[in-house]
Amino acid sequence: MNTDPTRRTLPVADSRAVWAHTRELMGTHRRLLAQVLGLHAMAALAALAAPWLVGRLVDEVSGHGTRGAVDRLALSLAAAVVAQTGLTWAARRLSFILGETVFAELREQFVARAVNLPLSTVERAGTGDLVARTTNDVEALSHVVRFGIPSLFVATMTVAMTVVASLFTSPLASLAILAGLPFYWFSTRRYLRHAASGYLWERATYAELNGVVAETVDGARTIDALSLAPVRRRRFHEALAECYRAERYTLGLRLRWFPSVVFGYSVPTAAAVLWGGWLAVNGNITAGAATAVTLYVHQMVGPLDEVLSWLDEIQVGATSLARVIGVGAVPADRTASGEHPDGSDLTVDDVRYAYREGHDVLHGVSLGLRPGERLAVVGPSGAGKSTLGRLMAGVDGPREGRIDVGGVPLVDLELAELRGEVALVTQEHHVFVGSLADNLLLARPGASRSDLEEALDAVDALAWAAGLPDGLDTVVGSGGFALNEAQSQQLALARLVLADPHTLVLDEATSLLDPRAARHLERSLAAVVEGRTVVAIAHRLHTAHDADRVAVVEDGLVSEIGTHDELVAAGGAYAALWASWRDESPAATGAVAGSGENAHEDA
Repeated sequence: MNTDPTRRTLPVADSRAVWAHTRELMGTHRRLLAQVLGLHAMAALAALAAPWLVGRLVDEVSGHGTRGAVDRLALSLAAAVVAQTGLTWAARRLSFILGETVFAELREQFVARAVNLPLSTVERAGTGDLVARTTNDVEALSHVVRFGIPSLFVATMTVAMTVVASLFTSPLASLAILAGLPFYWFSTRRYLRHAASGYLWERATYAELNGVVAETVDGARTIDALSLAPVRRRRFHEALAECYRAERYTLGLRLRWFPSVVFGYSVPTAAAVLWGGWLAVNGNITAGAATAVTLYVHQMVGPLDEVLSWLDEIQVGATSLARVIGVGAVPADRTASGEHPDGSDLTVDDVRYAYREGHDVLHGVSLGLRPGERLAVVGPSGAGKSTLGRLMAGVDGPREGRIDVGGVPLVDLELAELRGEVALVTQEHHVFVGSLADNLLLARPGASRSDLEEALDAVDALAWAAGLPDGLDTVVGSGGFALNEAQSQQLALARLVLADPHTLVLDEATSLLDPRAARHLERSLAAVVEGRTVVAIAHRLHTAHDADRVAVVEDGLVSEIGTHDELVAAGGAYAALWASWRDESPAATGAVAGSGENAHEDA
């Protein structure tokens, strides 16, 4: 249940797209698929030999056959069992290889699509949906691809060839197989009619629940500062209740389907015994043929049960696949015009922006930034500072007005070119699993070792980086060496130095450090970015004090702009903010102000 009107869920592929994608995957691996099918066919043939040989043994014994004939049939039966075992092992092994290959391809495609999603789309969708697709859906798909595909190949081939063998033995006695069809057909059709929508609902509730939990944990300080715990608890219970309703619905589908199917397994076997026995007594078929057909029908129960059991898992897998490949259906949020910036000046001209139609959070903001200038953007919580910062970084386009770099609108640039012009650094930062060097090379893959060290030195991180157990080769991230919050932030800033854009938008980039460390880091960063344009979205006003100019944003408008001294002398909104901040604890001011802004603008 999505109560956030600004939230947009990521698309889900329709059944046609899922089948097209599946056919494409199978076509890519048609040779391996043909080998898998061939081995399963031979394994099924070997399995079919046993009932036929048992039927022959019954006829030989009841017909007073020779001992030699019985011995030969017994040896053939043993050989068939051995052959079936060996072929089944080889077929399953090759099936697992196929499953792992296909799943690896799916996973790589998903990651490639996910990392190329427009950032504006990810922000609107929230973390829950993408995390659910990355975890729950990929895991469900992994289970089906790795185990479901091999099992289905074996079971389907066995059922089909068993029916053929039974018909070959005695078409008349094989009519018993039809006795189970009504129990399978009607209940399965009803299940399939409702399962797809049910599992889509279920997966969507997982995504919503993941999002609520993740956002609550991430915003714990904000929730505590604003006494929002009861609100978040109620939101969690709402999401959990919706998840419960979806789970109960899909469970109900299975509970109504399985009993009918299980009962259907017994009916054909009983029918084969009674019908085959009656035919044998009346001389229509031999006792051996009746025995063989009964064994064939009984032998179908196992693989048929596997097919129908995996049908349920296939529904989950198909739903997960629809959600995974649906990520690729997200349209681009910009169309490059092909123009290239002439210069590095950044201008904001009468920009208006709304998260919801009819509710602008920016109301005609205009700014002109000189190359190499450091501009601080300050203002009360929820004034629109972070929104303005995202627009100035090209994350999203304005509803009205334009933001240009070198005379070209940011939204007209290719994403790769945009990131070479303007970069956004927020309060969030990420340490990826891998070496410290690998984390840095994400920003500039061709950087040398000395380049990495210079970037770390620029943000005052070289000393602790060199002191790691293996230096830059130390594995960090989940399962590796744990970096603290300050070190993680410095790593993100070092990547920024390596990326080398001419304009930086810093949205409280040092907010997680203590005030003394933050001030020290910002001074180091200021030396590194000399000659670049820097837009600093600030709550700690020492950032504004050090800036060339300060822009005060109130209610989505720039109410004041000038140097720190000019604005203090003017005695307006900035002077009041400065006086308030100077008289309070900087740590407390930073924590509360930062919490309020995020809470308001995310609402």
